[in-house]
Amino acid sequence: MLLDLINRAGEILLEERLISIVAKSEVTITALKAVRRLNLSSWCIGAGAIRNLVWDHLHGFEVATKSDDIDVVFYDANNLSLELEQSLKLQLDLSEPEFAWDVVNQAAVHTWIRPHPGKKMMPFRSLAEGVASWPEVATCVGVTLTTSGKIEVISPHGLIDLFEMVIRWNPERVPREVYEERVADKRFSERWPRVKVLPCL
Repeated sequence: MLLDLINRAGEILLEERLISIVAKSEVTITALKAVRRLNLSSWCIGAGAIRNLVWDHLHGFEVATKSDDIDVVFYDANNLSLELEQSLKLQLDLSEPEFAWDVVNQAAVHTWIRPHPGKKMMPFRSLAEGVASWPEVATCVGVTLTTSGKIEVISPHGLIDLFEMVIRWNPERVPREVYEERVADKRFSERWPRVKVLPCL
């Protein structure tokens, strides 16, 4: 029980550190405000947009690493249509056209993703479950902005890998070969020299 309390205290400190980093990023705050205007009940910006921001900060980069896109994920089990995602993306494109938006309803992922061979993909029950399934543990992190302007963190696996700059395979959704392809494509250690990429076990 004491160890759990210590671990939770450590996570709270990391959450506060992440919130501070996000709050100082005009680009991230602009993106968060744009998504907030969509009035979604459950959403966050996550994955590369947050990972890049943190790792740039930890490396002391003066020029931010540009994300390929800004991953906006939300949860709406009442409307699994592609049209909903497209409509939300269009609104974001019109609102903030300088960003490359990618919008995905985590409640609909099971309808199109290819699961592990022999494994059935069950619907996610929440936004956090969707975030928890992303390919690398360090990228299973999202932030959202409340109507009162409070930044909140979604980190189902915690924030240790993110702040220790470790790339570790999360087998929840993607097979080993997909993870290995991503590692080769993303070139994490070239972009951020202090990043440690762990092999699949």
